[in-house]
Amino acid sequence: HPTESGFTTDVLALYDWAKARSGNSSILLWGHSLGTGVATNAARKLQEERGVQVDAVVLESPYTNIREAAAHMPISRIYRQFPGFGYLILDSLARGNLFFRSDENVKVLACPLLILHAEDDAVLPPHLGRKLFETARSTYKDKTKVKFITFPEKLGLGHDYISFNPELPTLVK
Repeated sequence: HPTESGFTTDVLALYDWAKARSGNSSILLWGHSLGTGVATNAARKLQEERGVQVDAVVLESPYTNIREAAAHMPISRIYRQFPGFGYLILDSLARGNLFFRSDENVKVLACPLLILHAEDDAVLPPHLGRKLFETARSTYKDKTKVKFITFPEKLGLGHDYISFNPELPTLVK
């Protein structure tokens, strides 16, 4: 069964594989949606356990932590009104050892951090990405290393199509 620690271990193995073959090329961790929690987990583990700082972390359509994400996903709106929603749905994630605490992870990172969120994201509300940005910005020593880019609703990028934006390579550089 997939686990948070398993996902993180997989990314660390991929990082090691890429690093061994990249020469002097930069390596960044790029996570989308659920993967943003995995990316921040891996970046934090590299920094704290190995003393290695990744070249950058890019978070596309992120959230603060999985509990808050589940509570704010539009699909959960109809269930929020029922008694036991917190215990049955939200707390079950913790019982399954699923936390994906990007909000805690970014507090200790020092690498450049770029957060991307579309204003018309119907899966993870943009305010979660903004909240994550504010958390990082308040704790980073070098505030210039933390950037937040939003994409206007008129572009229609939603949750899944930020990577289709032709300006993205320039924005990331």
